Amino acid sequence: MLLLIPLLPFLGFVINASLGQRLSKSVSGGLACLAMIAAFAVSVTSTIAMTQSSTHAVQQTVFTWIPSGDLQIPFALRVDPLSALMILIVTGIGALIHIYSTAYMHDETDGEFARYFSYLNLFAAFMLVLVLGSSFPVMFVGWEGVGLCSYLLIGFWFRKQSAADAGKKAFVVNRIGDFGFLLGMLLIFVTFGTLDFQEVAWNVTARAAEPALGGTVALATLLLFVGATGKSAQIPLYVWLPDAMEGPTPVSALIHAATMVTAGVYMIGRNAVLFSHAPGTLAIVAGIGIATALMAGTIGLVQNDIKRVLAYSTVSQLGYMFLAMGVSAYAAGIFHLYTHAFFKALLFLGSGAVIHALAGEQDIRNMGGLKNALPITYWTFLIGAIAIAGVPPLAGFFSKDEILFRTFASGHAILWTIGLITSLLTAIYMFRLVFLTFHGERRRAAHPEHPEEEEPAAHSGHAHSGGAHLHDAPPAMTIVLVVLAIGSVVAGFVGVPHAIGGSNRIEAFLEPSFEAHRTVAGEFGAAASRAPEARLELQVGDTAAQHAPAAEEVNERPELMLMAVSTGVAFAGIGIAVYFWLRHRTLADDMARRFRAVYTMLLNKYYVDEIYDAVIVQPVKQISVVLWKGFDAGLIDGAVNGVGEVVRAASGTLRRLQTGSIRTYAASLFLGVVLILGWYLSR
Repeated sequence: MLLLIPLLPFLGFVINASLGQRLSKSVSGGLACLAMIAAFAVSVTSTIAMTQSSTHAVQQTVFTWIPSGDLQIPFALRVDPLSALMILIVTGIGALIHIYSTAYMHDETDGEFARYFSYLNLFAAFMLVLVLGSSFPVMFVGWEGVGLCSYLLIGFWFRKQSAADAGKKAFVVNRIGDFGFLLGMLLIFVTFGTLDFQEVAWNVTARAAEPALGGTVALATLLLFVGATGKSAQIPLYVWLPDAMEGPTPVSALIHAATMVTAGVYMIGRNAVLFSHAPGTLAIVAGIGIATALMAGTIGLVQNDIKRVLAYSTVSQLGYMFLAMGVSAYAAGIFHLYTHAFFKALLFLGSGAVIHALAGEQDIRNMGGLKNALPITYWTFLIGAIAIAGVPPLAGFFSKDEILFRTFASGHAILWTIGLITSLLTAIYMFRLVFLTFHGERRRAAHPEHPEEEEPAAHSGHAHSGGAHLHDAPPAMTIVLVVLAIGSVVAGFVGVPHAIGGSNRIEAFLEPSFEAHRTVAGEFGAAASRAPEARLELQVGDTAAQHAPAAEEVNERPELMLMAVSTGVAFAGIGIAVYFWLRHRTLADDMARRFRAVYTMLLNKYYVDEIYDAVIVQPVKQISVVLWKGFDAGLIDGAVNGVGEVVRAASGTLRRLQTGSIRTYAASLFLGVVLILGWYLSR
């Protein structure tokens, strides 16, 4: 049944892409939603089958894909605790986003509506291949596929120049990361002779850890991490993600919450054994993660586009996940990925409901006073903000606190401190967003305190309903918001730590995925390709005995103290936001004027895009122009044109011999005969 999970949304893509022009919106949208709901049902069934197995894994070999000498690659799909959690997130959250989209995109024409849903289905299908693939090449198919779909969806309104540019930017930046991923994959094959995740993990356990960065495993993991920085928007390849806001809002929710940006985090978790043998790489992962979290958090403080605030929030939260991976807290990182899917999807879709009500307005300086007009949107959005801020007992509290605790317990006090500061920033900018959007009075005037700033372009992708009478979104949108709000409240209870009487069930559930398993001999041979039915893997060793929950091994008192500190920081951030943007709004403007240089730098995102343009883009363009004029136009075109001129000149000379006179031709013929005879007689 594993093949059905990505196949169902892929069939939805095929039907909508080929017949969409002939289908009504209700049929094309309903078909796409049904495909995702069916994939979710199969995912649940497969997860239950996996949990009932004593081996923690179910695998299906569909066919032999690449048989070439030592390189034997089947197209095999595998469900274990980690991939099970991922397919439930992708299909469950993805199905909700599909349902939401049926109302949000309803103003599109039938053909554009079907095109949108075909892309959305294809995106989900590729992401499911990515997380179900049992080997690097199968993962890479999904890896490249989500990159393609991000280009198609971010640039969905391609007639809008900024959307087309953002799609190209996402595509190019991701190709840079993918090049590193590809090199890492090839190095792993050369080193271990296999590309299957479990075989690589088993083989690497026979090697000693490589504390230095010069080893083969360290180099391979560094290259893989380059790919992860592209997909999961970490320094230095994060610049595409904020621009991805040019796509429809449900696309933003799908990319940020359920699919593409989680791929890098998942890939490291999937190769936890490999990365654990490269502690130098893990240190870089943790450092890049916390630096990205802090940098994005400071930028989010001053952004004025409602979706861009959430975009930088995503970059920051992804940094938290990489911090967890870097300190070997793999379960904590995946736990945060899981909770983040609920509240980030909720926040993006809530912002979409606001944009929908305001006829495309995205500048929070032109909002305010929406609390009573959009009550469902307000309360659900508020729940999402509380969850991401880390307020107990909502979902974000448990996962974020687990990351901070594991970071501190592993001896990284500096990283923990920076993580705590980032947590403070998260609470501040999220409640700044809440207060400026929903509280106070409705603001429609220009902004005299920032006259040099341009107003953002209107949401020109399609015409939303809106006007003087504001109201909540249609039922298809509000129901999804309510469901996600409930998830944002209760999702964290699967990871209640031991320190407060829980059992951290999600950690115990995920642990087998972070260990080395060995498959049955011949599992990936010809026999497997002839028998594509699901089969169970044999596990070497008693996993449960080897990995008791780590929380039981540490003193619970420090964890309680750290939990109290992180909770206090969350409430402090909310209090700061209340003071500056709810009680004393003018103070925020005064602070912006007083620290004008810092404010301008943050507003312009540290000028990273401008630096990249000056250091990389423009030099490449100039070199390209020089090569075009000197080599392509000068040498290549000159050689081709020169040959043409020689032939043309020779043809002009020969043409003069063609006079059209029969007497001349006869004389020439006679002269030729005489010359030939003379030559023969002279011999």
